[in-house]
Amino acid sequence: MSDSLPEAVLALGANLNLSGNGPKVTLQRALDALSAKGVLIRAVSRFFATPCFPAGAGPDYVNAAALLSSNKAPADLLQILHEIELQFGRERIQRWGMRTLDLDLVAWGDTVLPDRNEFDHWLTLSPQDQRQQAPDQLILPHPRLQDRAFVLVPMADVAPDWRHPVLGRTVTEMIAKLPAEDVVSVTPL
Repeated sequence: MSDSLPEAVLALGANLNLSGNGPKVTLQRALDALSAKGVLIRAVSRFFATPCFPAGAGPDYVNAAALLSSNKAPADLLQILHEIELQFGRERIQRWGMRTLDLDLVAWGDTVLPDRNEFDHWLTLSPQDQRQQAPDQLILPHPRLQDRAFVLVPMADVAPDWRHPVLGRTVTEMIAKLPAEDVVSVTPL
């Protein structure tokens, strides 16, 4: 693969065991499965322990981020991610629920998908509506990216200077805007 391929950022997470293995093993095996499907993994963050939200709702998570390159279109890469999630026992029963594997395409260079108006709709959605609604198409960058320490802290390991194409802030700058307690709760394993 060429160095000129677009770079994407993948957020990984899990908080349930799978086949007797803990989430850390699942995340590593998911990265191996992604590589086997022809996606170039340029860098992988450290693995982090992250508290389950809301507190007490289940086991804590293991989160990571990966910098990818692919000749696939974003929607095609998303389809591969969903196939790998299914392979690793992911069931889409509850929004923001416990899971064996969660693979989220959170950024694709400076691309905004599907367009700026749709992105702005999801960016400004109220917290109540966020709990009840899910987009039926890929939204990039992920509209909650800037709010999630469990995504940004690992992402800082692989793409600290990536600049959000709408908000204009780097990963490092977005982390600085988060509540300190959110940032320190994401701890390296």
